[in-house]
Amino acid sequence: MAQFGKKFQPNDKTTVTTNLHEAIPLTGTLASGSYGTFPADTNVRTYTHGMFQSVFDYPFLSSSANHIYDLSVGFHTSTIALATELADSARRKRINIYNSMAQVLNGFDQNGTLRKFDENGDITEGDKYDNVFFVNFSRLLSKDEIQKGTFAMKMKMSGAFAAPAGELTFGDFGAASDYRINSPAGEYAVLYVTEQTGTTLTAAPNSPFNTQFASVGSNGLSFAGLLFYQAGVVVLPITGTFGINSAFPDTSDVVGEYSASFGTGSLADMIASGTNDEFANNFRKRVENISFNNTTELQSSIYFCRAGHNEFNYSGNPSYLSSSKIVVKDESTDTPISYITTVGLYSEENELLAVAKLSEPLRKTPETEYVLRVRLDY
Repeated sequence: MAQFGKKFQPNDKTTVTTNLHEAIPLTGTLASGSYGTFPADTNVRTYTHGMFQSVFDYPFLSSSANHIYDLSVGFHTSTIALATELADSARRKRINIYNSMAQVLNGFDQNGTLRKFDENGDITEGDKYDNVFFVNFSRLLSKDEIQKGTFAMKMKMSGAFAAPAGELTFGDFGAASDYRINSPAGEYAVLYVTEQTGTTLTAAPNSPFNTQFASVGSNGLSFAGLLFYQAGVVVLPITGTFGINSAFPDTSDVVGEYSASFGTGSLADMIASGTNDEFANNFRKRVENISFNNTTELQSSIYFCRAGHNEFNYSGNPSYLSSSKIVVKDESTDTPISYITTVGLYSEENELLAVAKLSEPLRKTPETEYVLRVRLDY
C-alpha cells in the first residue's frame, strides 16, 4: 500500500549558520561628478534640516536609485563653543547628532554619562574624538555587517580643493583578529591610516601627515577613526580627516560652495561656521574610492528525509493506477517501483509548508534506501 508521509524524528533536523560575503566597490566619482555638476550632484540629496546629506548610486528622484550612505557631522558639548559663527539651532543639531550616534554606538558609563568616541577603543582612558564626521552606510550595502579586515577608503588629503592630492588610505588593518566588543552596537575596530607613495604604503608617522594623525597603535600605524561593523558606521576625527596641511579647502576653487567668511579655508574657519553640507561636500570631493566586503548571515534549517527500503515504494499519483491496478507491475509478484520527484514538508495540522523538487526522478524499490537533504534558508 502507498505511503504518503512520515514524521520527523529529533535527529532528522539540524540548523546551521553560513556567512556569505559580497565585495562592495564605491568609486569616488559616484560621490562627486557622475551625475550633474559638483556640488549640486543630482544623486546627492540635501535636506532643509541640514543634519545630514544622502548619496545615491543614481539621481535620487529616479525610482532606480539606491541609497548608498549618509554623511553628517557631530560635535561634543565640550567643543561646540568652537563653532562660533553657527546659530544656536545649528549648534544644537550638531550636538544632537553627536549624542544620538554616541548613545547608539558607545552607550553610557556606570554614572550614566554618555561615553565619547575613543581613538583606540579603550573607553576607560586615552584620547577622545570630540568633533567627528560620520559615514553611515545603508543596509543595502552593509547587510548584516561589514566583514572585518576588508575596509579601505582612499582619500586625497592635501593640495588645492579643485585638484586634491596626497593619497591616504584609511583601513581596519588587522581587524580580523583585533577588534573591540565593548560597544552596545556590536563589534568595532580602530581605523588606521597609511600613505600611498607609488606602490608602497608608509605608516603615517613617517609621512608629512604626522601632525594630523600623531597617536600610534601597537602595529606602528596611526589611529584615524573607528568602524562599527554591524551598525555600518565609520567615525572619522575632523582634525585628521579634514585638517591635512591646513588645506581645507581652497574656497576660491569652487564658486559659491563655501562661505567667504572662511578666508584662507583653514580648518578652524570650517569648524567655526561650516555647515553639514559643506563638510559633506568636502568629503565627497576628496574621497577616491571605498571598498569592503559585506556579510549576510544565512540561517538554515536542514531536514533529513529518510526513505527506508520498505517505505514509499508505491506512488500516490493517480496515473500510477489503471482500473485500480498498478500499471508499472505486469504481475502481482513483481517488485513494486516508484519514482521520487518531490518532497513536501507538512505541519502537525497536515498543512503543506514547503516543497522541494528533485533535479531528476529517483527510482525507489524495496531494495533501495535514500536520505534526501532539504535545506530551508532564512
